[in-house]
Amino acid sequence: MKITTQTNNDKPHQVCALAYDGLCTFEFGIAVEAFALKRPELDCLWYDFKVASNDPSPLKAIGGIEINVRYGLNTLAKADTIIIPGWKSPDTPVPQEIITVLKAAHNRGCRIVSICSGVFVIAATGLLDHKSATTHWRYSETLQQKYPAIKVKPDVLYIDAGDNIFTSAGSSAGLDLCLHLIRLDHGAAIANNVARRFVMPAHRQGGQAQFIERPISQPHNDLSPLFEHLQQNLDQPFTINQIAGLANMSTRTLIRHFKKATGLTPQNWLTTQRIKRASELLETSTANIDTIAISCGFKTPETFRHHFRKQVGTSPGQYRKSFYQSLAAQ
Repeated sequence: MKITTQTNNDKPHQVCALAYDGLCTFEFGIAVEAFALKRPELDCLWYDFKVASNDPSPLKAIGGIEINVRYGLNTLAKADTIIIPGWKSPDTPVPQEIITVLKAAHNRGCRIVSICSGVFVIAATGLLDHKSATTHWRYSETLQQKYPAIKVKPDVLYIDAGDNIFTSAGSSAGLDLCLHLIRLDHGAAIANNVARRFVMPAHRQGGQAQFIERPISQPHNDLSPLFEHLQQNLDQPFTINQIAGLANMSTRTLIRHFKKATGLTPQNWLTTQRIKRASELLETSTANIDTIAISCGFKTPETFRHHFRKQVGTSPGQYRKSFYQSLAAQ
């Protein structure tokens, strides 16, 4: 059964990905998978996908791959959407030719999109000045320092800054943004079908957090058994004194060692672990949200909802819905 698009354009929307020597292959692959792959199961006029570069071919991409690009920057002048799939480095200057072409494209109404560090290319044009933008969390501080006029939001998946400019965080967040664009162009049914091909949730809101798990930066042998015990008993209402007793430490010593190992206080670490566990239950079970809250150690469902929204950026119900939309479509 074919799914029909909501749009009735008489010509395909042209998407053009910018390539360069030292190309980020994963981010580039996202653009190819989303817009270049033929989709005969969809009864719609799919995208016309091209790749353009200012560098001479063959381009050397990450992973020892060489890419021959047929089109130059003049192709961007005809694009409806331009995607910058990562950039060489935040410290690598953007050639003036690329800046000029992007500004001209934007002036004629072209949609400009970045994945991960590709935001540095858009930033160099000045088009993001006084607008909100995001990138991979590891580049957020650098982006803000280099371009203080940009309102950098480091903890979201993607941002529609308005004025036909879109930015996304790293890796899989680029897929989320591409699905968002497909949804804008073709409607929810088409986007859900593409998400099913991706084997991923049909819709994660752009404001949702990047799901950064804070690792134990400096493993501390004295605390390893404590970490394991707490994780196995997240439903228990541990107090700081109880945790200190389990570790055979004073509360002051415990807090010092805990911060050294995790960067968090014991209670904040517990909350993070509980939210992580609750997220897993929301994704994999049909248990009542209030039941999940209590089983993960939150005193009340209201407390759970407060902490979940604070850490994840969306409500537990909306988080679950995003996963079950994908499952229901399969």
